[in-house]
Amino acid sequence: MIEEILRHNRAFVEEKKYDRFITNKYPDKKIAILSCMDTRLTELLPEALGIKNGDVKIIKNAGGGIAHPFGSVVRSLIVAIYDLGVEEIMVIGHTDCGVQHMDSAKLIEKMKERGVSEETLGLINYCGIDFESWLSGFECAEDSVRESVNILKTHPLIPTNIVVRGFIIDSTTGELIETQK
Repeated sequence: MIEEILRHNRAFVEEKKYDRFITNKYPDKKIAILSCMDTRLTELLPEALGIKNGDVKIIKNAGGGIAHPFGSVVRSLIVAIYDLGVEEIMVIGHTDCGVQHMDSAKLIEKMKERGVSEETLGLINYCGIDFESWLSGFECAEDSVRESVNILKTHPLIPTNIVVRGFIIDSTTGELIETQK
């Protein structure tokens, strides 16, 4: 599959299909969006929101939430605010999320099946990684979005004038519902 993607990329560049995507690093709409990496949202999310290349900064991860207040998601948002001019943040969860009800014990078993040893797991645990919390999902997408919004609104490094709002997008229709105001 990677070779197929590389062939497409060579043709894309040779045919200069990139021309219509040229923009700069600053988001035109001064918005950052935190959302899930779900494949259903790849085209649906921008289309449903009416955004195009250059409009917003999009940060995606499993579940579309903040796992740690000083992790890579918040780091990206801080860069977006202080260096790229972002003034608003949208946290967008979605219906039928794969992280909802995710079971850390099952993920650990899958790791073992694919060759991760008990010794490695034990060492990582010894180093302070709590697999149960790190790999656990959430029960309610709306609550997960609210929790991430709260982390951002109360974060000591995020200015209080940054607008932070939470939403759930229907992963079929693209309908956006605000979780709180």
